[in-house]
Amino acid sequence: MEVAEYIDALDCEGALLAAAAERAGLLAAVPTCPGWRVRDLLRHQGHVHRWAGRFVAEALATSVPEPGEAEVLAGGPPDRELLGWFRAGHTALVEALRAAPADLECWTFLPAPSPRAFWARRQAHETAIHRVDAELAAGDVVTQVAADFAASGVDELIMGFFGRDQRRLSAEQRTGRHPSVRVRATDVTAEWLVTLTEDGARAASVRRGGGDADCRLEGPAAGLYLLLWNRIDPVAGQVTVGGDPAVLESWRAGMRVTWE
Repeated sequence: MEVAEYIDALDCEGALLAAAAERAGLLAAVPTCPGWRVRDLLRHQGHVHRWAGRFVAEALATSVPEPGEAEVLAGGPPDRELLGWFRAGHTALVEALRAAPADLECWTFLPAPSPRAFWARRQAHETAIHRVDAELAAGDVVTQVAADFAASGVDELIMGFFGRDQRRLSAEQRTGRHPSVRVRATDVTAEWLVTLTEDGARAASVRRGGGDADCRLEGPAAGLYLLLWNRIDPVAGQVTVGGDPAVLESWRAGMRVTWE
């Protein structure tokens, strides 16, 4: 996908998130984020948009100290101003990305063709996944994303986030016979192979392409996207699970992307 397409997706997803949050109400529980209410979702995502926007708008070359999640959820404006505050931060991020030069240099934390491409992709997917959370809180039918967008999100998760975990492991943790998962999208040409640590909780190696695996996931890219981000269950019918389902459960339980 082109950078402009990610920015357009971010623009659309943020608007959908705000609309779903408004329908749900600030006190509605968010079933896919245990312990959160919609107000927490808005505070989290509003903070993330402002955090990301600083790197783009100010071309910050290094990471900056940030509050922890508990402080983020305790902060933000009063409830009556929360939706407007969220929308303002989202709009500012979209505008910063559209105005940023193609050769923007700033801090990032995952591989990408360029810093601008990184932030456009990362924030588009961050916002899309939390839009799903808002729609589930409102009791809506989840708006499906396009196959190419979903596949890019699966690729970012596996090759980026899980690849980062792989690089943090010791050589000993990466070697040996470990359980593996093959992920194949059936509506676009995309496939990945993940070898897990012995406990199944982290990625020991990741690569694009197929191969033999202990557990096999196949389905539309949008279904894989929601499953691997723990927004739907394997029994939801969107993804076929072959082989050993316990390998998938260990992976889903152990591999979490958290705010650090």
